[in-house]
Amino acid sequence: MVAKAEFAKKEGNQGELTFSITDDKIQQGLDQAFEKTRKQLNVPGFRKGKVPRAIFNQMYGEESLYNDALNIVLPEAYSDAVEEAGITPVDQPQIDVKSMEKGKDWVLKADVTVAPEIKLGEYKGLTVEKQSTTVTAKQVNEEIDKLREQQAELVLKEDKAAENGDTVVIDFDGSVDGDHFDGGKSDNYSLELGSNSFIPGFEDQLVGHKADEDVQVKVTFPKDYQAENLAGKEAIFDVKIHEVKTKELPEVDDEFAKDVDEDVDSLEELKAKTKDRLKEEKKTAAHDAVEDEAINAAVDNAEVIGGDIPESMTDEDIHRQMDQYLAQMAQQGINPETYYQITGTKEEDLHKQFEPDAERRVKTNLVLEAIVAAEKLEATDKDVDAEVKNLAGQYNMEEDAVRSALTADMLKHDIAIKKAVDLIADSAKQEAKKSSSKKADEEK
Repeated sequence: MVAKAEFAKKEGNQGELTFSITDDKIQQGLDQAFEKTRKQLNVPGFRKGKVPRAIFNQMYGEESLYNDALNIVLPEAYSDAVEEAGITPVDQPQIDVKSMEKGKDWVLKADVTVAPEIKLGEYKGLTVEKQSTTVTAKQVNEEIDKLREQQAELVLKEDKAAENGDTVVIDFDGSVDGDHFDGGKSDNYSLELGSNSFIPGFEDQLVGHKADEDVQVKVTFPKDYQAENLAGKEAIFDVKIHEVKTKELPEVDDEFAKDVDEDVDSLEELKAKTKDRLKEEKKTAAHDAVEDEAINAAVDNAEVIGGDIPESMTDEDIHRQMDQYLAQMAQQGINPETYYQITGTKEEDLHKQFEPDAERRVKTNLVLEAIVAAEKLEATDKDVDAEVKNLAGQYNMEEDAVRSALTADMLKHDIAIKKAVDLIADSAKQEAKKSSSKKADEEK
């Protein structure tokens, strides 16, 4: 379709792509444009939509079809020109017609923004901090304590004062300068003292009081409180304590172990299983930490050639992050409108949330793609089949549905990027972090 394509690099990431469309493709476009146009024509002596081409050309001129024909052939022609020129546009081009002469190839010019070139630095054999995967007895016991907390029961404290860690059931009614405010009143509210879930100072003033007592709590709302009408204001809460409950923790024994995990018969088995789980979690965390550190080093070692990263690339990344975030919210049954309402934010606020790291994310992707090219990494059909199977299992979808949702090119691209990540991480050399001389002396 494209007779020739030439790209002339300009300042920064801008350039001019000049390309021509062959006459045979132009004729195909003109044919399609004519069929589309004559359906709408009423020409005396002919049924609607049946005017011959020769009559149309005589009456209106073939040139009247040029714009429609160009719109038909341009997308494919531009795509072919981009491929022939070997460039990667990152934004919509500004296209101008240089010539559209009858019987000759049409010549067009496109002002395009292209992805910046990357000059790779070291990315294999990078030195990273060695990650510990050791699980100590203390860590196992801490996990058992968490399970114990989960199994705790709340029991009434008879005629005893509330302490931190206890739960009080209260009515409260708050006011500022004598005026009650929205959200400042509730009945039979269960509040764990020391949880810091209320305004600073509120929970502390209930410690030492018993059931059936009335307590007046005085607090000051934080200056950055989300409700602007209350921020920095002093408030008084009239509180009625109905009940004081304390946690009753189960004994850590074999019966406790069986209650927590029906697949074990003893506390020792539970501890062993917990240790194995923590070990796997640490291995995963260690792998992720090594991978992140190695990739960050590879990105730091690389250089962006030809100017800054185009704004269109960072903006596209931000919108992709926003879409992924809102999709996660949707999985929890929260649509975008509800999310913005309950968070008191707007789309612009979410956009700003993802702005700070956008340029880094784009550079990281560019570096990984450069490594894919440098190492000639490719995804095989076997790789694609394995990835489809993995995604189908992950999202509980049929494999055919995965293949319909993701093109082979998309899958191959993602797999190649993963291979680049594995190459960087697997070749990294792990070394223990060197202690400072002062710390080393203290440990002797």
